[in-house]
Amino acid sequence: MNETPRANRPHIALFGCTNSGKSSLINALTNQELALVSDVKGTTTDPVFKSMEILPLGPVVLIDTAGLDDQSELGQIRIKRSLEILDKTDIVVLVVDAQIGLTALEEQFLSKVKEKKRPFLILFNKCDLIKDHTIDCPYPYILVSAKTRFNVDAVLSALGKMRPESDQKFKLVGDLVSAGDIVILVTPIDKAAPMGRLILPQQQVIRDLLESDVITMIVKEHELKDAIDSLNRKPKMVITDSQVFLKAAADTPRDILLTSFSILFARYKGDLEPFINGAQALDRLKSGDKILVLEGCTHHKSCDDIGTVKLPRWIRQYSGKELSFKSFSGHGFPSDISEYALILMCGSCMLTRQEVELRLTLASSSDIPIINYGMAIAHVQGILYRSLQCFPGIQSLLDKS
Repeated sequence: MNETPRANRPHIALFGCTNSGKSSLINALTNQELALVSDVKGTTTDPVFKSMEILPLGPVVLIDTAGLDDQSELGQIRIKRSLEILDKTDIVVLVVDAQIGLTALEEQFLSKVKEKKRPFLILFNKCDLIKDHTIDCPYPYILVSAKTRFNVDAVLSALGKMRPESDQKFKLVGDLVSAGDIVILVTPIDKAAPMGRLILPQQQVIRDLLESDVITMIVKEHELKDAIDSLNRKPKMVITDSQVFLKAAADTPRDILLTSFSILFARYKGDLEPFINGAQALDRLKSGDKILVLEGCTHHKSCDDIGTVKLPRWIRQYSGKELSFKSFSGHGFPSDISEYALILMCGSCMLTRQEVELRLTLASSSDIPIINYGMAIAHVQGILYRSLQCFPGIQSLLDKS
């Protein structure tokens, strides 16, 4: 709980042509020999991730990518992976060989960056090898040398002042409660969590509540009623694991706000409105419909896994239809989703906001409704409306749907 999770850190990716010095700059910026450096073109094959802190921006992830002009046998695959990184990037750094200058390919890449409205910085690397430091470039840039470390501190300073366009406007839960409020967290021991640890969404909510000076109680599902009865003043909110939503709802008085970890993440990482629309789509399912289950992480599936076992069972029972489910795990997205009637997405604790927004955009452009686990569970159990009452302005969204 002491480190900011990677998914919550701004992602700063270094792009550029082969041998422009991206890997050398990663090493210079982190002051570590993290990335493999060679004069051979195409040395960097897969993206390399490194967590560090850049003040005053805070904890970030630096990403080294393969060259945009990689002509090796696997070059096109590497370029494709580099461009996919752009979808999860908050701040773009384009590394240009100062001896060559800005090329047409790099200009084309910048057009994509601007289309996606990502803030960017251009670094003209290897400036120690040129005599004239006057660069013809219409964009903000810094002359730098990874070899001599010239202007490395200036690069860190410039990055530290850059703010991603998607800078978080919400806390996870801290903006919904006040200092001194009591919040009870219902946290059954998850079989998927490593021994001795809570799952990541629970950790992050606890941290957010503590930072908001909220009195936080943690109980298992069978302890909730006794915990509420033992207090001399009622809690402001109960936050539950979605898998025990129905029991938590039964044990929580109606005048106490109730929601789930997954629903909190639906707002924090994405947008409630498309997920509310996705809930309505659950009522329109027909026999034979296919549902895509998107999971942000790859984990060993237990015999009662929430995404591949429990939720499909609950949705089949709710709809009374013959439905088929296909699971897709990881940070990517299937190339063709046209066959699906609904997309069911996990809580996204391991995905960046950029990745979640991309999934929402792709679903919308294909006119396929999308919903996350927590909201789907709440809907099929008849408590979605109640679980959304803690969010300001939610009534207008419900009315629109």
